[in-house]
Amino acid sequence: MKSDTPAIGIIGGSGLYQMEEVRDATEHKVDTPFGPPSDTLIGGKISGRQVYFLPRHGRGHRILPHEINHPANIYALRLLNVRWIISVGAVGSLQEKYAPRDVLLPSQFYDRTSLRSTHTFFGDGIAAHIAFAEPISTNLRNLLAESARSVGVTVHNGGTYVNIDARRFPRARNRS
Repeated sequence: MKSDTPAIGIIGGSGLYQMEEVRDATEHKVDTPFGPPSDTLIGGKISGRQVYFLPRHGRGHRILPHEINHPANIYALRLLNVRWIISVGAVGSLQEKYAPRDVLLPSQFYDRTSLRSTHTFFGDGIAAHIAFAEPISTNLRNLLAESARSVGVTVHNGGTYVNIDARRFPRARNRS
């Protein structure tokens, strides 16, 4: 299953459950010490490069955001020799400069979730301090920005991704 050549992992979010570009696709059911990943991983080649695709919410969008087994997903990709992960998500923005269908390649994260302890490799007697000042590979981010722009996508290279448990801004209600 594992190759010596480092692979690229792609985690699809809402709306991205498969990738037609993958050639010679094979399914990989991976067991992890953290339980099962979101779905069977699909391995194959894109432009000659080994990739593994995993739908974050499972095929058919059957896993809610708070139910995703992130440690199992990352561990499964690592077992397949993935060294770079491109994770795609459909989210909104509070800034008008980000239009629907624009792509934001974040350079920083701000985690406002309350379930962080269930989404980590640490705890139960394992403590670690990990530098998180620059959580994204600048080289990979710039490569993705250049590639997206070359096919006409509007890209914002750099920004902060804020993660919250649930929507914080209630919908407007008709109060007549």
